[in-house]
Formats: sequence, C-alpha cells, structure tokens
Amino acid sequence: MSTAVISTATVAPRRQSAIGKTLADTGYLTGRKIHALVRQPWVLTFSIVQPAIWLFLFGELFKKIIDIPGFGAHGSYLNYLIPGIVAMSAMSNNMWAGMTMIEEIERGTLNRFLVSPASRIGIMNATVAEQSVSTSIQTIIILLLGLAGGASYPGGVGGCAVLVVGSILVGVVFGALSNLTGMLLRSREAIIGVYTFFMLPLIFLSSAFMQTKLMPGWMQAIASRNPLNWVVQVGRSVLSASPDWGAVAVRCGGLLALAVICVALSVYTFRSYAKNV
Repeated sequence: MSTAVISTATVAPRRQSAIGKTLADTGYLTGRKIHALVRQPWVLTFSIVQPAIWLFLFGELFKKIIDIPGFGAHGSYLNYLIPGIVAMSAMSNNMWAGMTMIEEIERGTLNRFLVSPASRIGIMNATVAEQSVSTSIQTIIILLLGLAGGASYPGGVGGCAVLVVGSILVGVVFGALSNLTGMLLRSREAIIGVYTFFMLPLIFLSSAFMQTKLMPGWMQAIASRNPLNWVVQVGRSVLSASPDWGAVAVRCGGLLALAVICVALSVYTFRSYAKNV
C-alpha cells in the first residue's frame, strides 16, 4: 500500500515537471521567433499591403453590389468585405509557414534544437504561437484600416476580439498544413503549389465577396463546408448589432476541432522527421 502511495506521489511531480518544461521551452522558443519578427518589421508591413489593396480596391470597385436584391443589409460593402479580407489574410500568410520550416532545416537550426534538451512539443508549439501573434496583429490592423475607411462595427470591441480568435484558428489550420507539407516534401515548389491550388478556390467558394444565397446550389454546398467561410460568417455575425451566438459557437468549435487535428498531424510528421535526425 505504501509503495503505491510513494509511486503515485513520485509520478505526479514528474508529470508536472514535464508540463512545466514544455511550457518553458514553448515560451522561450516563441520569444525567439517573435524577436526575429520584431527585427524585421517590413515582413509584417508587406503582409498588410495586399489585404489593404483588396480592402479598398474591391471595396470601391464592387460597392454597388450591395444594392442587388436579396444581398441583405450590411450598411456598406466595406462592412461586408472586412471579415472576408481578415479570413483571406489569415489563410494567405499562414500558408507560407512551411517555407520557414524548410529554411530552418536547410540552415541546420531545426536539427540543433532536436539534439538539444528542448521539448519536441515546445518546438512545434512555438511555431503555432508565433503564427497566432502575427495573425492577431494583421487582423487588428485590417480592422483599424476598415475603421479609417468608414466601416462601422456595431458588435464593438467584443465582436472584434472574437473575429481575431477566428482568424487565429483558421491561420493555425493552414499554417499546420503548410508545416506538414514542408516537413514531408521539403520543397518550396510544393508549398507554392499547395498555396496556388487552395487559395483562390477557397476564397471564391466562400461569402468573402458575395452572399452565398446568390451562388449556385453546388457552390453553396461547398461554402457551407469551407473553413474559410466559417471565419467570414463568424466575423459578419459578431461585428453586427445582433450576433447569432449559437451559430458563432458552432463554427468556432468546428474551427477549433479542425485546428487541433491539423496541429496533431503536423506534430506527428515532425516527430517522424526527428527520429531520422
């Protein structure tokens, strides 16, 4: 009986110690990546240029679309467009995450971490955390640009915060898939091919630019299962005066589940790579 008590008492601190080490390693490695981002602010600046062009160019070019019967009341097309631009930006920027992974493999940085005492989970968590920080900053900047352009957010700060969370989740999904591609194929061309294959179809098979109810039936069916569209719909709802919190919770739950699955697959691929180092 006493042996069992001692064994249980010994295992618990070990588990806590392992969790603490993982958290500490994650924090250190995330700080390293964020420090590198701070030293190169132009990277973040250029990542905002394209969304800003889409926001104001498309906002002006298609502003009369909102007058189409059945489009719905959104105040202005800019109000309608902002959640779509946020989702596009989160997806687009995170789909290049695998490039960084390939660069670290080629430079030998990743292999040095693997032979160090650093937690394997911490190494992957740091990538996810850094992507989440950059996605949050980009989303906030897009929301501020929209506000400067005349958009309004009846949902207030709380609605904006939920949209930031949604953008992080979809960014994690596509960032993990990009890392997985980079670890498996170790080819920049493969990542570019995946980006090209998914980017535009997923954008136009969503309600980013057009109401789904005005689309053909087969496009509506795909849009309802498109994670990019889930973020757009969450954003439109939470930024409105009367959000549908039930629908928001369901879509955010779906995004969270998908993000967990994609990260798990990415970690599995990473561990397979680590065994061969």
